Amino acid sequence: MLPPVARRISTIVRLNDCCFLRQGRRWASGAPPWRPAAILDEWVQREARPISLRQLTFFGRTLTENRLLSSANYVRTELPTRLAHRLRDMQTLPYVVVTNPHMSHVYELYYKAFETLRRVREINTVDDNDRYCKIITETLQEHLTVIPKLAMGVIECQGLMRPEETDRFMNILLRSRISRRVIAEQHLALTETFHSPWHFPDAKQPQDPNVDFVGDVFLRCNAKEVVEECSQRARTLAREAFGSACKLPKVELQGHLKATFPYILSHLQYIVGELLRNSIEAVVEKWGNLAEHPAPVEVLICEAPQHVIIRISDQGGGIPKDILPNLWSFGKGPRSHIHLENFVRVPKMAATMQELKPSPTSPNGIVADANDWRRPVDGSLSSLTYRPPDLRLGMGLPMSRVYAEYWAGSLELHSLEGYGVDAFLTISKLGNKNEQLSTRASMDAV
Repeated sequence: MLPPVARRISTIVRLNDCCFLRQGRRWASGAPPWRPAAILDEWVQREARPISLRQLTFFGRTLTENRLLSSANYVRTELPTRLAHRLRDMQTLPYVVVTNPHMSHVYELYYKAFETLRRVREINTVDDNDRYCKIITETLQEHLTVIPKLAMGVIECQGLMRPEETDRFMNILLRSRISRRVIAEQHLALTETFHSPWHFPDAKQPQDPNVDFVGDVFLRCNAKEVVEECSQRARTLAREAFGSACKLPKVELQGHLKATFPYILSHLQYIVGELLRNSIEAVVEKWGNLAEHPAPVEVLICEAPQHVIIRISDQGGGIPKDILPNLWSFGKGPRSHIHLENFVRVPKMAATMQELKPSPTSPNGIVADANDWRRPVDGSLSSLTYRPPDLRLGMGLPMSRVYAEYWAGSLELHSLEGYGVDAFLTISKLGNKNEQLSTRASMDAV
């Protein structure tokens, strides 16, 4: 097999279309600088070690100093390993794609994080861990620009790669990004718990809602409550966008309304929120003020031993024919130029397409004290989730599917043209004895 540099050169030769070469010259100034490959090669030889939600929960439930340090050293080796694989993936893209300024920006962020994280020495004390958590927090903040930059780069590079290759590249990068942020944010949450007074055995159990959380894992996630919360937010946004006189559809729930399961709450909120936004906006745009009571959005929750299914049905007219073939594509579609313009209005996004909630002492969401590693409070849907209906980015559904599949679930849509859409979200009951680590391995290893 040719080395990465040779593969990139051969790729350019194959791109004999003169417009591609002109594009490459236009972007040439944004090309990443050359770096020795030996160190990256060494880390690429390592394989990611998967971890299940059960293991994440176990570490938090029996948190001791030794377990905290063990978690820190796991994260210390995993983050640079996974970043190294993503850097190698980007190196094997056509050179004309890597020179795109948005792609080059992401590449440089990844390389800077890789160089920083690989140099962290073994963590032997709590003080070592606190310093490491400060590095993680700073890195997470810097990487909030990655998703919009990736999306803009993919849209601008249409025609330079086959659409299926572009979507595969995006899916791999996003799955890996989810895995990195999950283990990093879980460790930050565990460290925060370790430093709180109530985690000691002789302390009284506080009457605090956070006891339902182990790190970032919500042990009793209730599907009904998530749907109600997300529907209220979606209706509020729609009313602000379409006016107070607009007739909004009701969101009607039925089925197994007491279904609970362990899950990372922000992930589920994002998926359900995107589906409900789409349904409510579609009904409003179809019905307008023609009906006193627009057809409701119906949500059915079905609980089975190993999974929970949420079906969201609307009568918003279905998905337009020109959009349907590219429904799950990140960069291809008839409205990609509009999406590109809208992304310019979105400066930062976390992996869950949420911004970290600003702390009382920092308007930018960054901890005011430079010596304090503790992360800003997370959990509320951010300004992006509250984006107006006209700010359409074209990646809500592809991102939602990536999140659903990452946790061994699925997301499917069935469109009836002229009538409406049925969305089926299958949620694996993660954390129970049926969870298969092999599924996590297949996701984390890419």
